[in-house]
Parts: sequence; structure tokens; C-alpha cells
Amino acid sequence: MSESLKTFSPVDGSLYVERAYTPLSTIDDMLDAAQAAQREWRLVPIAERAALLQKCVDRFVSKKDVIVEELAWQMGRPVKFGAGEVGGFEERSRHMISIAEKALQTVEVPEKEGFTRYIKREPVGVVFTIAPWNFPYMTAVNSIVPALMAGNAVILKHATQTHLCGERMVEAFVEAGLPKDLFQVVVASHQTAASIIQSDKVNFVCFTGSVPAGKAIEEAAVGHFIGVGLELGGKDPAYVRADADVSYAAENLVDGAMFNSGQSCCGIERIYVHADVYDDFVAKFVDVVKEYKLGSPVDPETTLGPLVNAKAADFVRGQVADAVKAGAKSLIDPKLFPEDKPGTPYLAPDVVVDVDHSMRIMTEESFGPVVGIMKVASDEEAIRLMNDSEFGLTASVWTNDEEAAIRIGDQVATGTWFMNRCDYLDPALAWTGVKNSGRGCTLSSVGYESLTRPKSYHLRTKI
Repeated sequence: MSESLKTFSPVDGSLYVERAYTPLSTIDDMLDAAQAAQREWRLVPIAERAALLQKCVDRFVSKKDVIVEELAWQMGRPVKFGAGEVGGFEERSRHMISIAEKALQTVEVPEKEGFTRYIKREPVGVVFTIAPWNFPYMTAVNSIVPALMAGNAVILKHATQTHLCGERMVEAFVEAGLPKDLFQVVVASHQTAASIIQSDKVNFVCFTGSVPAGKAIEEAAVGHFIGVGLELGGKDPAYVRADADVSYAAENLVDGAMFNSGQSCCGIERIYVHADVYDDFVAKFVDVVKEYKLGSPVDPETTLGPLVNAKAADFVRGQVADAVKAGAKSLIDPKLFPEDKPGTPYLAPDVVVDVDHSMRIMTEESFGPVVGIMKVASDEEAIRLMNDSEFGLTASVWTNDEEAAIRIGDQVATGTWFMNRCDYLDPALAWTGVKNSGRGCTLSSVGYESLTRPKSYHLRTKI
């Protein structure tokens, strides 16, 4: 195994970041320091925690320009859209800070003569966050800020591709005055991450990533009696009903499928369209896709950057090729995107029709700028196809009938159900998934439940 973490930029393949892995002895000291810092932090009143964390967010936002540039070089996000990552981090942070006092308040129980009874919400201790590269700030913040607000310490292991994002967060928070050792970043391999989980010095693990990695984390945690929250991706569907605003649906679903080069756990990867509007929808969808500009993410005119690496791009190319071989049809001529080059991370967007669920492109997570579109004859057929997946993170319906949207949503197995929007996390709502999209919850007041433990007080006041 290499003795250092290396980040190779998808922009040009250059070595962008290199860090020596943190020695196990140092990690043990980090965990001890985190436990000590947390014992003091948990005693700080919630209002004081909130004020300090607002300053931490302020300091982070002040670094927007450098963050945007680093995102482009680390994972290929076009600088045109990089500020949105900072904005999402800020929105989620400030919301979770603002609701903390109510979410963490003591639970009152009915009065009983001669007794005082209540339930306190206590921090779990040390939270180990393992963050992904595709939305490196917005995914990490889902657990980091709420964990700190709840009175916990945080150890962050960021993805190899975006390790610098972890350093940038810790740097901003420490500069704002967060107590030493309360929030630390570790440079760790997968094996070392497993050792941290098994150290008996962390109390909750929050992970976002692949299904195989999620299984490995659960295996590492077996027998240690600690909580594990897993967000493991999706193959998120959309259904365009006959009464939908077709132009609006096409424009927004293109964005849901292509933003971040399709590298979003809740991005749109398959679309089912009612036969009455199918032809019109597909035509409008293709027209919007053709407007994208593929190129270097540091070019301010680029709207579609490279995938994270050539392997990821070639995987998507393989899905499309297999579908076409099986009878599907690709509607985007790659010649419209001259930057598309096989064997590189630069991949043209694609729209594939005449598809079915025997094809990988409709069942296997793509994580790239490609979407399959199927014609359906009814709500019932759309529901069946949307549910025909191992994943269940988000799903959406495009319609002018709210009652129909609710009726259909009640029958779709998903963590979030959208009407006339997609690919968005509202921090006031629980972020969760079903089936292989994982388990547990972040964001909203419900997100605080896994970061705290109940402690009952049963006081006899009359003897």
C-alpha cells in the first residue's frame, strides 16, 4: 500500500494533492484528544454552540473563491457552478443550527405526584464522518455541523479525491474559534478507517458512498455497539404524466440528470414518460442537452466538466454501448462535443431511448451524464417501473395534479418524493433512503436523533 494519499486531477491528470497517511499511533492520540474536547464541549450551552458555529460558517463562506477553484481541480466541478456548493453548505448549516435548541430540548412526560420525570437528549460522543468526493462539502456538512451542535466531537475522513475539502473545513472552523481537537481531519486508507471504527473510541459513523463500502463499514462496526448511518446512492426515477408542463419538466429533468456531470446520488438516471407526451418531451429534452458545453472545469464557459476519472467515464460508455447493442438508440451525436475523448474523464452527455429494464443503463447506477427514457401507458406502469430497482433514495413526478402526485408517491418506495422538482435536499426535511440506498437519516430535526442518545431522569421527590 502507498504511504501517502494522492489526488490526481480530472482536469489534466496531474498530481494535485499529496498527504502522508496519519500514523496509527497519531490517530489514537487524535481520538483521545477528541474525547477530551467533547467532554468539555457537551457542557457548553446550546445557544453558545450556535453562536460559535455561525461564526465557523461565516469563516468558511469567506473562503468561497479558493474553494471554487479547488473543487474544479479536485473533482471537476465547473467554476461556473462551484459557488453553489458553498451556498448549499451554508444553507444546511444555518438551518440545522437554527433548529437545534428545539430539536435537542428535554422531552417532558406527564406529571406524576411525588416524582420528577423527563428525558434528556445527550450527545453520543465522537462522530466519525466518512465523506464522498461528488458533493464534498454539502454531504459532509449533513453530519458535521449537527454533530457539533448536539455536543459531539467530529473526526472527518474525506475521500481521496477531495481530501483538501476536509482540511479547508477544519481550517475555517478553527480560525473561527472552535475549540482545539473538537473537529479534526484524518488522512486514512480504507483499512485505517475500519480500525478507527473498531477502536471503541468513536460512537457513531456517518458514511456516504457505495453499497460495497457501506457493507464494509457495517462489517467493521459489528460487535462494537455503535450507530451507523449510511447513504449509499441511487438510480433515481422520474415520471412525466400526460398533464405535465412538458417544457418545464424537460428543462428541469435535464438539469437533474446532467448537473455535476451526473455524479449525484440523487441525480435523475431514468425517466418514464406517458405516451401522450413522450415524443414532445424527448424532443425538448434532447434540445436542452445539446446546449451544454463540455470542457475544462476551470473555463468559466464550461457547463459540463469531466467525470472524476477515466474509469468512471468508460463505465458509462460501456453501459450505453451495451444498451445500443441490445436495441436501444442514442440520441446525442458525440461529435457535438469535441472534448469527448475515450480513455479520458471527458464524456459527452447522452440520452438513450428504446430502453427497458433488461439493460444495465436502466438498473445499474451510472453516476454520469446519461439518462434512459421509457414510454409508459399509465400511472400504474410507471409506479411498477419506478419500484423495480434495488435503490430508493429519491423519485419525482411531473404533473399539475397534487392529489395524483400524493397518491402515486404513497406507492413508490423512496426516501424523498418530489413533485415538479428533483435533485435537491431541503434541510428542513429528513434525508433518508430505503433498500440499497442505505439507512438512517440526516438533516431536519429527525437528523439529530442519531447524533444523541436519550437519558431518562426518574426522581422520587416525596419519600
